[in-house]
Amino acid sequence: MLCTLCKVGETAHGMTTVVLHRGDTALIIKQVPADVCTNCGEYYLSEAIADRVLRLSEEAVEKGTEVEILRFAA
Repeated sequence: MLCTLCKVGETAHGMTTVVLHRGDTALIIKQVPADVCTNCGEYYLSEAIADRVLRLSEEAVEKGTEVEILRFAA
């Protein structure tokens, strides 16, 4: 797939780190499966992976977490 951000690179399956901020919560999730642009590094998550990442972020906010670093586990 052609990257929609840089319009030059192609995406390839790989891993990325997702950083999310919501209010006072910062969540870093490492080793997230994604399609990553070979030129600019922009990443694209599948719907299933995006849903899991969003659930993890909701759980962090509900716990009142300020900063949390997780390794993604399917």
